[in-house]
Amino acid sequence: MSIQTKIVKGQVEIVNDVQVVFKDEKVTGSQASLLDKLKIKPFFYKMEIKMVYDKGQLFAPGVLSITPEAIVEAFQASIANLTSLSLSSGYITKSAAPHLMINAFKNLCSVSFASDYSFPAADKLKESAKNTVNVAATATKADDKAEEKEEEAEEEEELDADCGNLFGDDEY
Repeated sequence: MSIQTKIVKGQVEIVNDVQVVFKDEKVTGSQASLLDKLKIKPFFYKMEIKMVYDKGQLFAPGVLSITPEAIVEAFQASIANLTSLSLSSGYITKSAAPHLMINAFKNLCSVSFASDYSFPAADKLKESAKNTVNVAATATKADDKAEEKEEEAEEEEELDADCGNLFGDDEY
């Protein structure tokens, strides 16, 4: 803020521009009274957190902006990393156990499909696989029939349109 003033018996007269207050400097009493007479209040007060002290440790102020959702995301990412590390190393943890069980079940089912060995859960999978194949085959046949009908219709249209100029130059 820049003003030059002349004070005459309780009145302030502005003569030239002069900077009265500088950023990050302490304001003196005379500067404060001058600004008060001019009804200028360029001050605001706030606390700026430099560091957070907790149980003997200092942390950056960014830790205060952590939300519960961010904590859950970080926890889930850590669990996923632990699970993938466990699966790749072969060291079994609680988080990797369900994946190991599913993979073992998949292996048993693939052996059951390839051989005569069977168990109830594999029988259900075989039935659902047969039904899926039957539905897919039926859908494929229906698609093939629809394509044949479209091709026949296109051939008929081509025959009608190309009669070798039998009737002249499109004049009737």
